[in-house]
Amino acid sequence: MRKALALAALAIPLALAGCAEHDRSYYSGPYAPAYERFAERGLHDGFEAGRHDASRGWRPDLDRHGDFRNPPVDRRGYREYRHGFHEGYERAYRGGYRDGDWR
Repeated sequence: MRKALALAALAIPLALAGCAEHDRSYYSGPYAPAYERFAERGLHDGFEAGRHDASRGWRPDLDRHGDFRNPPVDRRGYREYRHGFHEGYERAYRGGYRDGDWR
């Protein structure tokens, strides 16, 4: 009986600690800069595409651009590139770039 009580006394705090939310770093390590480069390139390309579409008076459409559909980066960087492309496109198309400064 004592062993069962001692086991329960130890198991409950451990179980509760496992349920706590922990801060996680998903991009730590030596590969992080590569992903940042993918996102930076996507941001630049998306900005240029958004500026082009806005200057022509076209409605916003990311799928119109081949670089968004088929990113010109290594397959491991597709998600980061597309995320950066989307952000850059939105900033340019919605007028988030004024006088050389991001808004």
